Amino acid sequence: MILGPGIGGILAGIDYKAPFWVAGLLGLLSTIALATLLPNDKDVDLPAETAENASHTDLHGSWSDLLSKPVIILFVMILVSSFGLQGFESIYSLYVNQVFHFSLDNIALVLTLNGLTSLFMQVAMFERLVMWLNETRVIRYCFLIGFAGTIWIIFAHTKVEVIIATLFVFTAFDLLRPAITTLLTKLSSKNQGLINGLNMSLTSVGNIIGPLMSGALLDMNTHFPYAVVAVFLLVSYLFTYMIRLQHQVLNE
Repeated sequence: MILGPGIGGILAGIDYKAPFWVAGLLGLLSTIALATLLPNDKDVDLPAETAENASHTDLHGSWSDLLSKPVIILFVMILVSSFGLQGFESIYSLYVNQVFHFSLDNIALVLTLNGLTSLFMQVAMFERLVMWLNETRVIRYCFLIGFAGTIWIIFAHTKVEVIIATLFVFTAFDLLRPAITTLLTKLSSKNQGLINGLNMSLTSVGNIIGPLMSGALLDMNTHFPYAVVAVFLLVSYLFTYMIRLQHQVLNE
């Protein structure tokens, strides 16, 4: 998901069918690797200590335990982040091509730089940022950076500005989701199954609504999709102050 778009853009510069052939080949190699290297379930032994702890620990949760304001707000933010990312990303190529006359090579360069930046931030910097700022502040600053980057793209005049603003937006989104998931995990230790299921469901809803919204608005005006995304990001940024207050109450 991080490196794929950039590599696909580079391959498309060689031949428009090349990304599909490479994706198909990778899928075939993955199938062969799974069939030959992945052990069977019966061959995987659960450590005795883990099994004993699992049998004596109550991990069952309920919907009622999730109906607290911090958790609900975080779920809304999961929806907004996936909605915003897909709304931003799904029309990005069309937007920069129509407004800034980006070529296929320009778009591939942006996506490749974004992949490398996001990979570095998630692998090398995410844990340090959480330890330094805590999850709530990481979420807050990511929404603010995403909002500022989106507005910058709308008012940008050069390709360099668009590239820099795009890197800020994509990096902010890539840090948002793990930060929100981490905070959700800390808020409710007994509802991990429900949390994970709702997380995936809301992400899927955002992934469906975002492109539909952006595509419809793009037909009206090229700037409408990013203006709407910016409004959602700004509202979410303001919501993060409610998380901080409620989280402090929980800790007390």
